[in-house]
Amino acid sequence: MTSLQMAAAALPVFLAAVLIAFALFTRWTARRIEEALPPQGRFVEVSGVRFHVHEQGSGPALLLIHGLAGQMRHYTYGVAGRLARHYRVVTVDRPGSGYSERDSAMPADLSAQAKATAALIDKLQLGRTFVVGHSLGGAVALALALEHPQHVAGLALVAPLTHLPEGGKPPAAFRALTIATPWLRTLFAWTLAVPASIAGRRAVLEQVFGPEPVPHDFATRGGGLLALRPSHFIAASVDLQAVPARLPALVERYAELKVPVDILYGRKDRILDWQTHGESLAGKVKGARLTLVDGGHMLPVTNAELTAHFILEAASRVPHGAAAASA
Repeated sequence: MTSLQMAAAALPVFLAAVLIAFALFTRWTARRIEEALPPQGRFVEVSGVRFHVHEQGSGPALLLIHGLAGQMRHYTYGVAGRLARHYRVVTVDRPGSGYSERDSAMPADLSAQAKATAALIDKLQLGRTFVVGHSLGGAVALALALEHPQHVAGLALVAPLTHLPEGGKPPAAFRALTIATPWLRTLFAWTLAVPASIAGRRAVLEQVFGPEPVPHDFATRGGGLLALRPSHFIAASVDLQAVPARLPALVERYAELKVPVDILYGRKDRILDWQTHGESLAGKVKGARLTLVDGGHMLPVTNAELTAHFILEAASRVPHGAAAASA
């Protein structure tokens, strides 16, 4: 056997060893992250989802839904505490995200997430709830208002996803989430995803947060490290690829919305264009209000005070006594 043949024969063994090493590193990393950032709230099981729920404050209910590849710490970073001075603030990890777990048989599309969220509202006895949605959470909030209108008193949407992206391609920061084959997605999540995320972290965060700087404590206080777990990568990938299944049908129904709708967008958002997603939605919903500010996509983290003020102002438009609240 020549040296070339010996090298070729040894290559599969070498690759297998590398993948095993990456898998062990990934498992070790996930455990360290979960030890450092344990669940903040309690668990509530409804409709095939074990929701991770955090509550604070008292009064009329506000439900806060985070975006793609995020978790509730995007709100508890600074927004939720400000809102809790006036409201019962309920922040949740979306099904499969953060510490919420969904049944493997549960679809990931917007309607399925909205249905599970409606069941959670019933379980917590929130009544008609004012719902806040950031990014993909905005799309879930819109699905909830359209398909379960008896559960929603009004909407405050922060940099919401409201239409399919032009060309059908997601932002560059989320391209790794487009792996469609389940076994390959799982293999990538447990081997290469963590090293690749660490190596490309700066470029991704610059797009997600830019032009604003990333807060120095986002990885911990903002929960950024939780995205490095394999389960989180898989859930985000499934969520992203499920969007086209329901979003176009929701777009056709936006004019049916009867609740107050307020939209906040950063003019320099690098993830979602404010005209495509904010201005277009406002033009389809009677009475909707669009507020533009200087900033990027992660306003709940980069400008918590402004975001909380926007939510309080929006909530004052609903008839459940929220008018008494002020920033």
